Amino acid sequence: MSTFERYLTVWVALCIVAGIALGHALPGLFQVVGGAEIAKVNLPVAVLIWLMIVPMLVKIDFAALGQVASHWRGIGVTLFVNWAVKPFSMALLAWVFIGWLFRPWLPAAQIDSYIAGLIILAAAPCTAMVFVWSNLTRGEPHFTLSQVALNDTIMVVAFAPIVAFLLGLSAITVPWNTLVLSVVLYIVVPVIVAQLIRR
Repeated sequence: MSTFERYLTVWVALCIVAGIALGHALPGLFQVVGGAEIAKVNLPVAVLIWLMIVPMLVKIDFAALGQVASHWRGIGVTLFVNWAVKPFSMALLAWVFIGWLFRPWLPAAQIDSYIAGLIILAAAPCTAMVFVWSNLTRGEPHFTLSQVALNDTIMVVAFAPIVAFLLGLSAITVPWNTLVLSVVLYIVVPVIVAQLIRR
């Protein structure tokens, strides 16, 4: 592993500290950045996500979906965990810990937002991190490609309905335009851009 890879946790921690420090030093700037949104979807965050995942997505050849059959056991486990277990188990954990156990110590007005955030996070497998961890563990590249390609394809159509369903169970309303725009900006646009760059 390179020095950067070996100390990845340190770099993440330093970025968190730097972000908090800058937020305290330049609150006005960060309020402007936070207010740059459409349908409650933050545009600067979308651009930063593009910068993070497009280099990874460029490595995806969606023709790799044809290799799914040769990795059907691993792919099956991944899909089952990502779409049948993770969103629902995370929603359960959110309800238990945020909605009940830690409720007395949290701002009452923000509890629903915390639960919604955990549900949205759980329903979105992180494409970039799949590549990062596969690379760090010297994973089988064709398996990684086929796994990511299939997951991204499913995410385009499954993310919004699953999130809407789970948020409905939580009695938290997130407008459909927010969910659809999130899918378009965070998944569809970077996938298209990456495939154009790849070609």
